Amino acid sequence: MKNRLKESMLEKRNSLPKEEIAQKSRQIEKNLFNLEKYKKSKAVMFFVSFNSEVNTHDMIKKSLKEKTVVVPKVVHHEIEPSVIIDFDNLVPSGKFGILEPIEAMKIACKNIGLILVPGIAFDKEGHRIGYGFGYYDKFLKKVPKAFKIGLCFDFQVVEKIPREMHDVPVDMIVTEKRVIDCKR
Repeated sequence: MKNRLKESMLEKRNSLPKEEIAQKSRQIEKNLFNLEKYKKSKAVMFFVSFNSEVNTHDMIKKSLKEKTVVVPKVVHHEIEPSVIIDFDNLVPSGKFGILEPIEAMKIACKNIGLILVPGIAFDKEGHRIGYGFGYYDKFLKKVPKAFKIGLCFDFQVVEKIPREMHDVPVDMIVTEKRVIDCKR
């Protein structure tokens, strides 16, 4: 069931025109930047979007002006949080060519207050389907106190996602249409 949902969701997301992705991403950015959790966070960890994901590139560039911005660097199949100073210094890396820092500028996990999490699908309880490598679930276990927000397009929010023991849910989901508090 998880694989079927993953495939159909990716197919739907990949069929979105670039302009629609851009427009919806701008609305998601507005919704995120209006949240108190975002406004009060000093250090924010973004995922660096690729393909048809919610575009985080502009969000990262704008956040660099007022916050400590952290992005993932994958080292030995694990996410290493890395502070960045300039978005333009990120380079394509790994088999997917996702932008990453060349060298990790480490930050203690306890100093990251807000983590933005990618996903292929989310349910209203904050459970998600990722790409299947477990990088985020492993990483999120290391930052239990950080507030976790899933960013996705509204159609990616489904009724129920089958969960597994190692899954770490997000606290909130932000789409172009709504903000869902998963802890209610």
